[in-house]
Amino acid sequence: MKTFRSLTKQFEEWRRKEQDDPYSAYDKEKDIIGIEQPCPKKPSSNHQGKASSLILILAIASIASVVGYRFYDRPRLAVGTIAPDAIEAPRDERFEDDETTEEKRKAIRTGITPILKRDAETTAKVEKNLMATLDRIEQLRQFVGTFPFVDVKILSSDSQQNLRSASEQTWQSILAVVKASDERAAIASNAKNPSIDRAIAELKTYRQKVPQPEFEALIAKIAIARQRYAKALKNGIGIDDINLTPQTIASFLDLSDRAWSQTKMEIVQATRRILTQGIPQGIPPAFIEETVKMNLSSPALNPVRPIATQLLIEGLHPNLIIDREQTKRRAEEVALAVEPVVVEVKKGDIIVEAGDEIAQEDFVVLDGFGLSRRGISWTGLGATAILVSTAVGLFVVVVRRVHRSLRRRDALLLCLLSLSAPIMAILHPKYTSLPAIGLLVSSFYNPTLAATQVILMGGLTTFAVEADGWEYLLAGTAGGLMSAFIAGRLRSRDEFSLLGVGVGLTQGGVYFAVNLMLSTAAGTVWYAILPGAIIYGLLGLAWSVVALGISPYLERLFDLVTPIRLVELSNPNCDLLKRLATEAPGTFQHTLFVASLAEAAARELHCNVELVRAGTLYHDIGKMHDPLGFIENQMGGPNKHDEINDPWVSTEIIKKHVSEGLVMARKYGLPKVIQNFIPEHQGTLLISYFYFQAKQKAEQLGQPPVCETDFRYAGPIPQSRETCLVMLADACEAALRSLKEVTPEVALTTIHKIFKARWRDEQLTDSGIRYEELPIIAEVFVKVWQQVNHQRIVYPKAALESQPSKKL
Repeated sequence: MKTFRSLTKQFEEWRRKEQDDPYSAYDKEKDIIGIEQPCPKKPSSNHQGKASSLILILAIASIASVVGYRFYDRPRLAVGTIAPDAIEAPRDERFEDDETTEEKRKAIRTGITPILKRDAETTAKVEKNLMATLDRIEQLRQFVGTFPFVDVKILSSDSQQNLRSASEQTWQSILAVVKASDERAAIASNAKNPSIDRAIAELKTYRQKVPQPEFEALIAKIAIARQRYAKALKNGIGIDDINLTPQTIASFLDLSDRAWSQTKMEIVQATRRILTQGIPQGIPPAFIEETVKMNLSSPALNPVRPIATQLLIEGLHPNLIIDREQTKRRAEEVALAVEPVVVEVKKGDIIVEAGDEIAQEDFVVLDGFGLSRRGISWTGLGATAILVSTAVGLFVVVVRRVHRSLRRRDALLLCLLSLSAPIMAILHPKYTSLPAIGLLVSSFYNPTLAATQVILMGGLTTFAVEADGWEYLLAGTAGGLMSAFIAGRLRSRDEFSLLGVGVGLTQGGVYFAVNLMLSTAAGTVWYAILPGAIIYGLLGLAWSVVALGISPYLERLFDLVTPIRLVELSNPNCDLLKRLATEAPGTFQHTLFVASLAEAAARELHCNVELVRAGTLYHDIGKMHDPLGFIENQMGGPNKHDEINDPWVSTEIIKKHVSEGLVMARKYGLPKVIQNFIPEHQGTLLISYFYFQAKQKAEQLGQPPVCETDFRYAGPIPQSRETCLVMLADACEAALRSLKEVTPEVALTTIHKIFKARWRDEQLTDSGIRYEELPIIAEVFVKVWQQVNHQRIVYPKAALESQPSKKL
């Protein structure tokens, strides 16, 4: 883009010349577009929509009057203040201390021990797994075979157990020793294991007593028992949630049938007792182990108690859960059972001594007797006014940084929305409207503006209610911030419905988390905090629904637009756009190309793309008053202005497309921000063709000089970046359409000239478009022009001729 950089440099040089001597620069550049242009005018400053000092004062006064409502009837002798003198009770009386009573009830609600109940599903699962484990052990025992597997007169039970469980290497060693002739070698090889020695001795004795075939049959029987035993240990239990070690399984397999039956019965009974009693969540493992040992205290289990204990510890799991309904009901019953705190005094009793700090009990009596000296606290109201003024000042600073101007009606709406938050909080902090404020302000104006208002009003509302119920306000502020940051970016009703759900979840979740941290017992969450969090989350959703419901009415009443409203206005099926496409089709096509140029530039400069699109579609609707008065609708026919041959009449026809466009826009109820595109896209430009025609006629007829003002549009010049982009796009559209077989550099040069003419004519002064942004806009326009005028493949002539069909 070497050419683009060079043109940018030329633009800089031209600007420096004009800053040094604007009139000289004008003289050197006056032929840049082939017609004479007027000399630069003095800069005009026509900033509209700034809130007046009166509006600010009214906003501060109204908000301060609501935020400081508690100072209208403020007791001078409040809790924590010092009594100036001793005060006696004028009569016998009893007063209820509602605040202390409610605090006690709240403490009970959040601190009561949860009521537990057995979870039938968990209990059945635990019992099923333990029964399945016992059945599996029974199957393994049957697979291994009866124990003892040979007569104890031949081999003792201990010897049979040792021989069956010995490793293969040990078993082969035993066989070698039993069959060895060298008695000393046999004794030396097994002297380290007395149990094995005893088994070897019993085998040797049996070998000496019986014939060799009987001895071999015994060895075969032992080998079979060993094989089954090893396979049983390898297969294991295979039950979910129960992991027994091979040693534990072996211990169960080594039990005699009688001992196993007794052990199995005791385990089943202990399991049912423990599950009936219940195991709460979070119980330490040591307590479970102690409970199991107490339930397996039968003397008959002494030999197998360790393995039975291990089985139950592995199989038992907590089966008690919190009964939310019963716990909540019990908490309410206990809270309501709390007797109201009553303070009694007798006539002549000293309520408070002079110089003493007034306690809650003292204040209840003083206020009950009307001795708390209630009245307007000017100090409190003054502090409120200072606080509100600071908040409003910060808000105004943010407005000037992120939003060019606010109309008086905008200031009124923002003030009313701000008042809604403390007013609803006065009823109860949980009713705060912060989510609705965030959603509406973000949709109408700007996410940053909305977030600022939510934060400031959240703080002021907390001050208004003296931090009573601050957890509601904190959660409401979180929901409001979520609405503020997201609502301005949404473009459909479905997206807003999902936002409402998100606001509810955020508001309820923050409330839940805050109360969880403040709660004295974690178990109270399920019966006390969670229901309240759910209700408060639903309130957040309800505020979102309310905001969406009143949004169309606020749009009409305060002449505002939301992204959704702009999308609806851009629908080509709207009545006014359908009329434009039918009655002035050339203008409609012109509008579409201007829209594509302006939209692309708006996207590049981070302007309001939806506003630019909608405003562009309606900027030329006034041409429907006389479509043939504009060349794009003449379709190659005779030019109406040639037939009129009167530049003054033709100028009035051209200028009327602005005035008539405004009439149509008001008739169809277009928002003011859309109506602004109609006059501002033309600004105060000179209708140069007819001006020079009139000037030439006047000179020929010897008439007085023509007044240039008569041939200029009434204005105003663009007051926003969006309308300025449409002016530039509208000026470049005809020039770009006329360019066919030219390079992008030529197109860029043409746009560059048009931009300089607009800049010199001071049409961009109030728009907010910076000089440095003009080259960026020019480059975007050229890119869009290239996309529209891309080359097509030239089809050969034969391909365009109809081909005769071939008969089969």
